[in-house]
Amino acid sequence: MTGTPEAPFRPTTRRDHVTEVRPLTALDGRPLTLVHVRGGRPPTRGPVLVVHGAGVRAELFRPPLRRTFVDALLDDGWDVWLLNWRASIDLDPVPWTLDQAAAYDHPAAVAHVLKATGRDRLKAVVHCQGSTSFMMALSAGLLPEVETVVSNAVSLHPVVPGFSTFKIARLAPLIGRVMPSISPAWGDRPAGPLSRLMVWFVRATHPECRNSVCRMVSFTYGSGWPALWSHANLDETTHDWIRGEFADVPMTFFAQMNRCIRAGQLVSTEGIEGLPRSFADRAPRTDARIVLLAGEDNRCFLAESQQRTYDFLNRHRPGRDSLHMLPGYGHLDVFLGRRAAADTFPLILEELAR
Repeated sequence: MTGTPEAPFRPTTRRDHVTEVRPLTALDGRPLTLVHVRGGRPPTRGPVLVVHGAGVRAELFRPPLRRTFVDALLDDGWDVWLLNWRASIDLDPVPWTLDQAAAYDHPAAVAHVLKATGRDRLKAVVHCQGSTSFMMALSAGLLPEVETVVSNAVSLHPVVPGFSTFKIARLAPLIGRVMPSISPAWGDRPAGPLSRLMVWFVRATHPECRNSVCRMVSFTYGSGWPALWSHANLDETTHDWIRGEFADVPMTFFAQMNRCIRAGQLVSTEGIEGLPRSFADRAPRTDARIVLLAGEDNRCFLAESQQRTYDFLNRHRPGRDSLHMLPGYGHLDVFLGRRAAADTFPLILEELAR
């Protein structure tokens, strides 16, 4: 695959879509935004909150595909709200933790959407660290208004490949001593001599494509060539567009995720009131139905992550929740794949409609 860093592709919005960016204040005062997307017709179903992962943004769900996940939601009648939480690259970078997102961002977003729509319940589709932090809030009982959650890739039990365990336990602390964050965007725009050295190392060890941001993404987030998707699942335009969709991830996040991986479950690190110390030591304090998606080829968080969470949930509330293994899919190609509109979107829509 090839790419042109001087002219990255940007996401496209269908002509009948109206996008409104609303300011939102987290419960600790941090500025966030909600992106409200409306179709050509009024929604016939309730609100859906869509939550991105670490070091990306809400636009991740609107790649330059013929039919995006946002298109699918709108066509199915949902009222679509995309959250830019504190991990978003559209906001000023901060050294965030999952605790902060769980306690302050997601409750504020849910409250805002319900007030704006006049509803008392909503559903959510959450991805990666948007999923872990959202599940922390849900399990702690901070989101009683949520009735269904579709979680992609990882939720309460992060399990990663062996090399990722080494990187997050050994390399990340070393990087954290000299850098406050790491950014896949350095693949095109290094931010100094240390980042140039890192990019040189990644180019030498990740020869899978000519897109240097794609290669930096693999080094940052997982183990594989590439780690977050299969090149066969992405069309050329989307693969090039990715150059503009990744930026800073703070080392504070990697420090917390290292502790979670070692514990075998999500753990809080800041002692924020309302959050338990561990999140799989007790039954989740929610009546929401939880739908877990796991790409069988995921090299960021192994499919075992979602299997462990499903087994945990099924012990406490048998028959209520569901798990779907997705053959041929990895991490982000569940939403960005060239065939996702046919392969994965219908499953998510079906679960939301239940």
